[in-house]
Amino acid sequence: MFKQIALKKSFLALAVSSIGVMSLPALADTYVIDTKGAHASINFAIKHLGYSVLTGRFDTFSGEFTYDPAKPEASTVNVSIDTGSVNSNHAERDKHLRSADFLNVEKFPKATFVSKKIVLDDKDEFDIVGDLTLNGVTKSITIEVEKVGEGKDPWGGYRAGFSGETTITLKDFNVKMDLGPASQTVQLELEVEGIKK
Repeated sequence: MFKQIALKKSFLALAVSSIGVMSLPALADTYVIDTKGAHASINFAIKHLGYSVLTGRFDTFSGEFTYDPAKPEASTVNVSIDTGSVNSNHAERDKHLRSADFLNVEKFPKATFVSKKIVLDDKDEFDIVGDLTLNGVTKSITIEVEKVGEGKDPWGGYRAGFSGETTITLKDFNVKMDLGPASQTVQLELEVEGIKK
């Protein structure tokens, strides 16, 4: 009799455990940003004295994101940027951009972005709200994102890609150089393709 009771309890515990496992929500997949294959970029644009637009990029960065197409609002993003890799296609200007007037690379060699929440706009469009740390200052920014696509690649992997943009104000990040009233903000344009782990 005691054996029967014990067996019933064991069976009940197993059933409850199985139901608990089956009811757990599926976890979002983790993707590594494909910088190795150069399928991602962090670009910037700023007006030069109000007469033209200067463009450039950061050549070295890394990061990953989680993404579940059934629940994109649960996604996360984490990116680290080597600020010394700034590249505006002009060596002397890049040297100035690395100085204390702008990015202060010697003191702050890394910039980071860590997402805090995702706000859905549409099926494949959403806002990523998170903390950008740049030049020793951390501020909340919002990146407007559009999903480009996802699917299998020719090498047996699975990829997902997104485009994003945001605008930051230089003085918010303690940039000392004043380039005039037309050059107070920088537009960041992001192209991100990730490979599922």
